[in-house]
Amino acid sequence: MRCKPESLRKNTDLAEATWGELSPTLLQGLEVLTERYGLSVALGDIQQIDGRWYVTHAGLLRTAQRRRCHSINTSLQKDVSDPVAGRWVFKATVYKTPRSRGFIGYGDADPSNVSTLVRGAEMRMAETRAVDRALRKAYGIGLCSVEELGSLTSRPEPSPRMAGTPASSNGNGSGHGQPRLRDRLCLLIRQHQLDPTLVKRYAADFCGTQELREASRDLVECFITTLADQAAKDRDGLVCKLNSYSHAEVGKS
Repeated sequence: MRCKPESLRKNTDLAEATWGELSPTLLQGLEVLTERYGLSVALGDIQQIDGRWYVTHAGLLRTAQRRRCHSINTSLQKDVSDPVAGRWVFKATVYKTPRSRGFIGYGDADPSNVSTLVRGAEMRMAETRAVDRALRKAYGIGLCSVEELGSLTSRPEPSPRMAGTPASSNGNGSGHGQPRLRDRLCLLIRQHQLDPTLVKRYAADFCGTQELREASRDLVECFITTLADQAAKDRDGLVCKLNSYSHAEVGKS
């Protein structure tokens, strides 16, 4: 085995703590992802959804950073975009080296293939999808990225049996192989050394509820994805944002 046993063990332990016992196929896939790409479950590089592994935008960016990617250029494709309809198409080009000819990826987004939770952000989603596709081509990652999955943005309605269970009404439950959102949020807080109280206030504000526990699972999941992206791209900016909730609380007292 060429990957470090410790890295694989950590990935396996955390994956099973998050999604439950993994099938032999999933375990083999996780071993390959750990060995070949150095992807980390703890850092949110990959997600397990419906029995399959998916890479995340944050994971692709970290892969590019580790491989010393030279640059990523994006451009709006105005001729096929329609701002009035909220449809956007981006082209992304990844240059692995200064002399690289570039790896090209396209991404599109419109109200029909993004979550209602992120309506109005179709342009940013289109750019993210384009970058994801270009990075996957550049580094030979065959996994689809989470951000490219339009189906994830509109989950089917729960069955009558599930709809009657208390756990399905908020973001703290985990069932049928879905991740425990609370565990993922705690991992992010520990990983980036964030203030748990301020993160909860930010989450409640993000979800539009008085308390985080009152938010739906979809809203909490969207918040966790947003928090992970902000922490990976600009932790200092995120800390400043969190501190603003501390000041707001002082102002109320």
